Amino acid sequence: MQLFYNSDIELLTKTYSFPRDESKHIVRVLRKQEGDTLHITNGKGYIFKGTITAAGQNKCIIEIKSFEQQAPLPYYLHLAVAPTKSNDRFEWFLEKATEIGISEITPLLCDHSERKVIKQERFEKIIQSAMKQSLQAHLPKLNPLASFKDFINDASCEHKFIAHCEPTKKNKLSHSAALKKKVLVLIGPEGDFSPEEISSAAENKYIAVTLGSQRLRTETAAITACQLISFLNDN
Repeated sequence: MQLFYNSDIELLTKTYSFPRDESKHIVRVLRKQEGDTLHITNGKGYIFKGTITAAGQNKCIIEIKSFEQQAPLPYYLHLAVAPTKSNDRFEWFLEKATEIGISEITPLLCDHSERKVIKQERFEKIIQSAMKQSLQAHLPKLNPLASFKDFINDASCEHKFIAHCEPTKKNKLSHSAALKKKVLVLIGPEGDFSPEEISSAAENKYIAVTLGSQRLRTETAAITACQLISFLNDN
């Protein structure tokens, strides 16, 4: 099944016209014709089934015939991750986390961050593409870049964790995260969180956790945390 995305489609929508680039892709690449079926999600939990009524390369139109609601994740996972120096590595994280299952992502500006600017629009498109490719109907929320200090003072969650590499007492994330709950995990930059940030997180009730015995890259640590929470809630 080929899944398309448009946030404006609602339950009462009767017809939808694809933008020019998607219309061209549908007609020329996918070779769809009038009468063929297409599926669209609005990223809010619904997948709509429609029939093509006009197969133009500049405007492909479908008539919405039915819709179904997809169940959300049995948990809520929010990862606050410092963007990597290499954009490609952070984009890989966004793609894979969306495929595995994540609810919210916040790029985090830390003391040791080497990348201080992000491409919000590009990141949004990568998440949308991964959602469509994995046939999901819930679009993860991508927040703007936030400073560590502002974030930990404002963020609220049932279970808050910080994964760092300092040789202090830490719990295993797999043993600490509760099932079917809201979970927030902080993942630091290549140079790890600063001692001041780790101390500040502890003061704000974040529990220090480890993701394993190996030292992981930022994007690998984020995916490991994502997979651990997914695995815990699937078993």
